Amino acid sequence: MLIIINYHYIRKDFTSKFRSIFGVTPDLFEQQLISLKSQGDYISANDLIINSDKILNSKNKYFFVTFDDGLKEQYKFALPILEKLRIPAMFFANSRNFQDKKVSTVHKIHLLRSIISTKDFTKILNNQGQSFLLSKSDLIKAKSTYVYDNPEDASLKYLLNFKINFSLQEKLIKNIFNIYFDECEILNNLYMSENEIVDLSKRNFLGSHTHNHYPIGLLSQTEIEFELKNSKLFFEKITQSTISMVSYPYGTPDACNAEVANNAKSVGYKFGFTTTRGSNNKNNNKLLLNRYDCNDLSDVNIISEEL
Repeated sequence: MLIIINYHYIRKDFTSKFRSIFGVTPDLFEQQLISLKSQGDYISANDLIINSDKILNSKNKYFFVTFDDGLKEQYKFALPILEKLRIPAMFFANSRNFQDKKVSTVHKIHLLRSIISTKDFTKILNNQGQSFLLSKSDLIKAKSTYVYDNPEDASLKYLLNFKINFSLQEKLIKNIFNIYFDECEILNNLYMSENEIVDLSKRNFLGSHTHNHYPIGLLSQTEIEFELKNSKLFFEKITQSTISMVSYPYGTPDACNAEVANNAKSVGYKFGFTTTRGSNNKNNNKLLLNRYDCNDLSDVNIISEEL
């Protein structure tokens, strides 16, 4: 049985005017790792590549630690703890942050929502000559997708991440973001450096999170291929290594489906990671593996009875 745990933000202090992200402190991160270590074995990317069938067929518990978004705080706070506990991991990064020197729109949204209330944020969006409404089915999806948010926050996140055309979304968010933040400063402080990316690749800890951090299942065939292929080739070029794993941004069934998995395989990925909660066994598609969020490890207890 393969159990994959995913992390995003890891920082000592999550204080902000409005809560926009859910992460863990370094201390809680270490506690979670130690708790899991007592119940199974951690595996590396090499272990998964070489022994995936054995791992997925086994009744034993194998844990694989992953990180999305290539954030500097992951390298600064999480990597030393992983080294201390001798636990391997996989860090998935977006090529846009390095190749285009741009802050991902999703992170612009996180930063803006930390200083602007959901109510005011919605007003600002609607005041830009647009009117955005969610259907009842959208509201249900929003609630099931963002389980740690209240209904209002979940609805805004779903609207921004899944319902607005990406070109329009980037334009709207850019206009607001540039009022409050300096993109160059955020870029340098939020994401890992190229040297840190290269260091992770030397450890065989580096994977692709696509290029733009879009829910690629909603894109055209040509765009899907670009998102998967461009990031793979870019990271392979700067690291002189092979990128064989991809984590799909957002990771929901809308964002990554069988078509996306087939595209990932054709590009050369061996494993793909979603955000669908659950463990993995021999019946799982290796290009659509389930992952638990670190917040599912409530109070450092185990996710469910299966763990």
